[in-house]
Amino acid sequence: MSVRRSILYIGLIFSVASLAFSFGSWSAERSMSRKIADNEARMTALSDEVARSILKIRERDPHPSATDGRRQPEIVPAGGTAQSTMVEEIKRQLQSEMGLMPVRLLRERRESFVELNAYDNFGKTSYGTAGYLGNGYFITVKHGVIALDEGGDSRDARRIVSIKVRYKDKDLTAQLVDSGDATVEVHSGDWAIIRVRGTIDLPALRVDTTYGYEFADPIFRLGNDYSKGIILSTGYVGQRTSNGLVTCLTDGHPGVSGGGVINQQGDLVGIPIGRMQGDYRFSFILPVRGEMFRKVPGVQKPELTEAD
Repeated sequence: MSVRRSILYIGLIFSVASLAFSFGSWSAERSMSRKIADNEARMTALSDEVARSILKIRERDPHPSATDGRRQPEIVPAGGTAQSTMVEEIKRQLQSEMGLMPVRLLRERRESFVELNAYDNFGKTSYGTAGYLGNGYFITVKHGVIALDEGGDSRDARRIVSIKVRYKDKDLTAQLVDSGDATVEVHSGDWAIIRVRGTIDLPALRVDTTYGYEFADPIFRLGNDYSKGIILSTGYVGQRTSNGLVTCLTDGHPGVSGGGVINQQGDLVGIPIGRMQGDYRFSFILPVRGEMFRKVPGVQKPELTEAD
């Protein structure tokens, strides 16, 4: 009899435990559902508040939002043109504030730069970078194509006897067209224009000679790092120097001289020409000037907007 009672008690205990567990699970599930519903309600309320804020801003805006003078409707379908425009504007502002540049544009600009090699009368080779301007013309540094301060006209002086650019895995001979007045490296006149005869199928750079180089402006440098191909580096504008150069923090590895300094619009605004002795992160930029292109026909320049 005692055994039967024990079995009965044990069964009763298991039944009560199962009931309690089921009740607890139901309570937990109900509590979770309530929390999810509360969160959804909060998100809906937040979305409504944001929408109302945007509408209030639009109502305060005295300028019409469409070319025909009519305002955009207050209710905008999801995925509509107005919403897409707003999203793109927010992305553009974020890119501007964070110093970013579309990857697609960077890849396109890379195609405008080539590896440069110069050969001297002693059989030695030096390497650098050149940026394509169109019609077979390239811009680079003077010290990459002309031997500077090498003993004048003496017979033992070093001279550059051949200039070549790497194009589609071939070395094309280039001729010197124009250059600045530099007699030493890292100088405001340390620039040169070279030209390759024949058809060159490269995208021409757009040149902006009005770039302000404000402190902390983000810049993008493309150059032939260590003669290993065109490589991207980013940095920020520092200070202007007394000799017309600009300092910046971006890699100044051997071979990048003559490459391109690009702004956020993808325009060529300068060329890297050197670095601080012993510090590859402290570079010098030569801002582009109108005189550099005096012998280059058809140089592309950025289109001015009404705000400009």
